[in-house]
This record gives sequence, C-alpha cells and structure tokens, in this order.
Amino acid sequence: MNLKVEKFGLISETERLIIRPLKYDDYENWLSEFEKRYPSQNRHDQGKIDMSECTREWFHKLVDKHQELALSDIAHVFGVFRKEDGTHLGMVDFSTLARDDFQWARIGYTIHNQYWKKGYGKEAVKEALNMGFKLMKFHRIEAHINIDNTPSMKLAESVGMEFECIRKGFIYENDEWTDHLVYYKNSQ
Repeated sequence: MNLKVEKFGLISETERLIIRPLKYDDYENWLSEFEKRYPSQNRHDQGKIDMSECTREWFHKLVDKHQELALSDIAHVFGVFRKEDGTHLGMVDFSTLARDDFQWARIGYTIHNQYWKKGYGKEAVKEALNMGFKLMKFHRIEAHINIDNTPSMKLAESVGMEFECIRKGFIYENDEWTDHLVYYKNSQ
C-alpha cells in the first residue's frame, strides 16, 4: 500500500491497481471501458450503458463535481485503474454520513463487468477501506447491499466487513423503498 495526497486528491497504489480521483485526461480511457461493458450479467449489473451524452465537456463537469464533493467532505469518488496499462476498471466511492462523534461513511463499489472474476473488486475495496480509515479518518464504514446481491455480499465479507442487520425500506430505488443488508467495518 502506497498512500499519498496529490493535487487532485488522495491516491493509493496496490500491487496491481491505482486508486485515485478522475482527471480530465482520463476521458477516452473512461469512456472506452464503459463502451466495452458486456450486457447485464445480473439484476444489479447495469451492463451496457448509453454513453452518448457523455461528451468530453460533460466528463470535465463530472470531474469538477467530484472535486467539489471531496473538498466539502460530502463524497469521495475514485477511479480504479490497472497499474500495468492504466485501464479504467471501475469506481469506488465514499459518502460521508456523519462526522463529529461518529466519523461514519458508506462505501460503494463497481467494477466493469468485463473485468469480473479477476480479484480487482476485492483488491480495490480492501485498499479503499484503508484509504477511508487512514486518510479520510472514518471510524465506521458501511456497505448497503441489496438483499439478493450475493456477489456484493461475498466481496464485503472477503475484505473483512461484517453483516450487521437488514434495514427495512431503507433505500428508494426503482420506484419503491427497498430493504438492504448492512455490512460494516470499524477502524482498528
């Protein structure tokens, strides 16, 4: 693990990955990997996405928005890149739920489905948790997972997150309030 802070924010490297905020010059790489996605592999996988509105200008605004959210400590969004060739593999993000006496965040993660089953998700989430605890100073990090998303549950468990509870009617998605599993990890 190699953690540091750069002009564009926090950055960390693992054996195979670089985890850092998106930069303007990531546009072609970012777009290309979204366009290479396979069709949806399960209910929780978006699969192919219409990227026609994602122009260079749109992407630059997205990068600016991510920087604003990070500076305000509302959210921290990171691209996951393969170290050997810079390929954009996916994203990890934190939403700050509370600071003060809590230091509490939610983690989200996604790896493009053409890169599944190679260990990138586990490596990225494990390192993101390190970043959340050591650099962002969170004490508690939760993952909120749909109750039928077995791959996400297995990933959370594989990085040391523990199942805590089911929150009923917790997140509004697909025009209804849905139940979610809560997995958590506290700083050591």
